[in-house]
Amino acid sequence: MIAVLVIDMQNAFFEEPALKRRQEEVVAACNSLTSAAREAGVNVLLVCTEHERDKSTWSLNMLDDDQGFIFRGSDQAKFVPGLLTTDIPQMVKTRDSTFMGTDLGMRLRNWDVDTVILAGVSAHNCIAQTAADAFAHNIRVIYAAEAIATENPEAAEAVLRVLTREYRQRVLPLDEVLNLFSSASSLPGA
Repeated sequence: MIAVLVIDMQNAFFEEPALKRRQEEVVAACNSLTSAAREAGVNVLLVCTEHERDKSTWSLNMLDDDQGFIFRGSDQAKFVPGLLTTDIPQMVKTRDSTFMGTDLGMRLRNWDVDTVILAGVSAHNCIAQTAADAFAHNIRVIYAAEAIATENPEAAEAVLRVLTREYRQRVLPLDEVLNLFSSASSLPGA
């Protein structure tokens, strides 16, 4: 079974100018992806990053810089305007990988998921870390190309090249991803 994970489509990340320029385009692609998935009965999960002001959830770089962000309840932590969120399950994480310190593995097992489609930001950080951990959990990964963005295209290209080659993960155009919802037999291992 397939599930869609939409990662970190939050105001804080789109403060970055390179991501801000692509915000409407990525939101539209994510909305197309989640709408088609839900219509096909495919599980969708919105994942967001939130931190506490007391530093208890901060990563090493945040601690080193004494600079936190995306505090729970702040405007930075809200999903970007226009992103479809109504009646879609949500999960909070505090690290780049959606698997780290969360119940994602249990949710995917409960849904009988063996393949995740990834969307959101940033391709070279949270998307890549989630993809690497999915591989470690024997879960296949497909990247919905138009629904993923990054502020560092060179890093994203390098990381995705390794993940697609070494972990046999696929980057597909959105229209091909949408076709998977109606023909699950096209997935490896299906």
